[in-house]
Amino acid sequence: MSWEKEILAVLIFSLTYLLISGRRLKILPLNRPAAALLGTVLMVAGGILTPEQAYRAVDYNTLVLLLGMMVISAYLCLAGFFEWAAVAILHRARTPGRLLWFVILASGGFSAVLVNDTVCLMLTPLVVTVMARGKLPLLPYLMALAMSANLGSVATLVGNPQNMIIGHQSGLPFLGFFLSMAPAAAAGLAIEYLLLRIGFWRVLREARIHVEDSPRPPLNRSLVRLTLGVLGLVFAGFMAGMDLAWTALSGAALIMVLARRDTHEVLKLVDWHLMVFFAALFVVVEGLNQTGLPDQAYHYLGGLWGASRNVQALNFAWFSVLGSNVFSNVPFVMVAGKWVGYFQDPALIWKVMAMATTFAGNLTILGSVANIIVVESARGHLDVGFWDYARLGIPITLATTLAGLGWLVFLGG
Repeated sequence: MSWEKEILAVLIFSLTYLLISGRRLKILPLNRPAAALLGTVLMVAGGILTPEQAYRAVDYNTLVLLLGMMVISAYLCLAGFFEWAAVAILHRARTPGRLLWFVILASGGFSAVLVNDTVCLMLTPLVVTVMARGKLPLLPYLMALAMSANLGSVATLVGNPQNMIIGHQSGLPFLGFFLSMAPAAAAGLAIEYLLLRIGFWRVLREARIHVEDSPRPPLNRSLVRLTLGVLGLVFAGFMAGMDLAWTALSGAALIMVLARRDTHEVLKLVDWHLMVFFAALFVVVEGLNQTGLPDQAYHYLGGLWGASRNVQALNFAWFSVLGSNVFSNVPFVMVAGKWVGYFQDPALIWKVMAMATTFAGNLTILGSVANIIVVESARGHLDVGFWDYARLGIPITLATTLAGLGWLVFLGG
């Protein structure tokens, strides 16, 4: 590739990531999917990639996996499962502190088996409603919802989009990944609860839960049983080593056949914007890869990683935290994933990357899409400022990342 095209590819890449980083320009006010699509078109129009290369750049396995999991989530939503669970939690919690723990467990648990962004999209309106019913302060529970969705999602290869990409690029077994990452996720949730209790101790101490005697939301129990049953089969397939993408899509198709519901209302709940965003992002990253700059960047930074397995893991973890907050976690994984094969223990580095890029999402509001979904969905009820979030997001990110590193690197995770 000529140096002129290399410079053009870098400029297109830089413009795309400036636009998707959450900072909309006045002269070009595009959202993330539109910005990624613009970058895709510019890569082809500029001759960096041919149309055929652009098609081949898309990781369809990741998109199919994402689609399958979102369809399954949509059926749980249609069954009223999330509304029912939220109100049930409020009725069973006796204190604001216990309710905070219930929100953390629910958000973290759902995000481990479903996509965290989808969980936040479905649960935020419910958390707002539940807190209004209970006459409770909203900020602690919104932060718990967003942070737990990030922390819990690290436990599986289908918990968040970056893990899905890592799953296909690394070839790590689903069950082995879960056994390594679940303790890190559990430790992260416990640390989050402790620091949120400390950070909001006065607010939670003064709050009181007020439970109304209004009827609970309707629940389509047969649809819930069907969906959870199929979800169990899907995860059994994952653990048996079956293809992640087509196992998830097969489960989604099975529910469509057996549920006998209008599939139009199901497909409306799929986040097609996220699908477009990822498809276009794969092309933009491939355009940068064609220049050879990612490989050059690794070798330029090679001296920073260290020589031993443990030192490499520690240094790469903090580099991933920084990179995820500068470029966003999914784009960072797409670029840095090319470097993993150069390290002494690639399997460990894949896990460290999954942990660090996921936990890094809790640093600031802009750290992950899940955070943005929660904050934007609740905007009509509460405006969460940058420092409102970061004053606890920073210590929680540092503490959970240290705990995750301790487990993965030193305790045999």
